[in-house]
Amino acid sequence: MIDAANYLATETLRDGRTITIRTQRPEDLDGWRTALARASAETLHFRFFAVKREVSEQEAHYFLDIDFVKHVALVVVADEDGRPTLIGGARYYVVEPGKAEIAFGLIDEYQGKGIGSALISHLATIGREAGLHELVAEVLSDNLPMLRVFERSGLAMSTRREGPVVHVTLRFP
Repeated sequence: MIDAANYLATETLRDGRTITIRTQRPEDLDGWRTALARASAETLHFRFFAVKREVSEQEAHYFLDIDFVKHVALVVVADEDGRPTLIGGARYYVVEPGKAEIAFGLIDEYQGKGIGSALISHLATIGREAGLHELVAEVLSDNLPMLRVFERSGLAMSTRREGPVVHVTLRFP
């Protein structure tokens, strides 16, 4: 049985570097603030549908107080100059029994290295064991890299477009 509140995994990236994927903790707020500052306007727009560089105290409470039952959050930590540095993460929120909404964020210099695929795999593993049957996401239609991550996830994918947003549903086999 997976203990989502103490989840920890190591992944090797396509370029040979290793990263740690672990549960998000309340003390990660400064790491998230630094990651937001490092992300491009496009990356922030893709994640929040707006360019958002600040986290209010209310938002910090919402994003960092995780129960690991209805709300599961993982962070990605890379070694940068000998220091563990938060570079992104992913989360899901249960929106109804068996179904959760997922969201991802990753600073630009780490995109395209397989981290998104690793994150969806880990979230799916945790979610499946927690009784989820499907994951849903809203993705801007021009966020082709995220759509490709979902397509390559190994989960059955269906989409519905509504204006600039693609509604993605991923179902467990």
